[in-house]
Amino acid sequence: MATVITGGSRGIGAATARRLAAAGHQVVISYRQHEPEPIEGVTAVQADVTNEADVERLFDIAEQVTAVVNNAGITSPLGPLKDARIEDLRRVIDVNVMGALLVARAAAQRMTEGAIVNVSSGAATTGSAGEYVHYAASKAAIDTLTIGLAKELAPQGIRVNAVAPGITRTEIHTLSGMPDRADRLATRIPLGRAGEPDEVAAAIAWLLGDEASYVTGAILRVGGGL
Repeated sequence: MATVITGGSRGIGAATARRLAAAGHQVVISYRQHEPEPIEGVTAVQADVTNEADVERLFDIAEQVTAVVNNAGITSPLGPLKDARIEDLRRVIDVNVMGALLVARAAAQRMTEGAIVNVSSGAATTGSAGEYVHYAASKAAIDTLTIGLAKELAPQGIRVNAVAPGITRTEIHTLSGMPDRADRLATRIPLGRAGEPDEVAAAIAWLLGDEASYVTGAILRVGGGL
């Protein structure tokens, strides 16, 4: 029995890999560029989720998959949509939407039991005006994927849910050009602080576990009240 986590080399993916491995999961993570530090119980596979052959190879290596965390995602420099470069728009949609669809399709083809958790974002409902509307739109697609796939796979006993993190301390802020974004925006958050990757990983682990056995098609917001 294996758990596949895409984008597992850092941030929320890495935190989830550590948590699930510690709980006894045999974890297989994918990474595109940044090879992760070795973790006991975790196998790292270099794979690009936008490449169908890479996704198939990832699932082949994992073999009998009973859990999937569809986490790989990117953003681009902050700014209004009118200033976005076409290559950034295409890359965000390719990774965040097409990549997620390829992973979800492979999971649906191969899994006979278990659970899938898609990693969305609070941006899917806030829209992220002036920052990255295209990223927000890509995550809204993940919400729709979650609802639709949950209904498709429910008759097979496979649950599909999503987590929607709010502002969380990960490297995504550096990649968007504002490394201190989590601290700068903390005053917007009702709980008064940014989230930590481990807090999102805990929600993912719960959705994968038996305590969430009657939960499917849900989008669990983990955003400190934002």
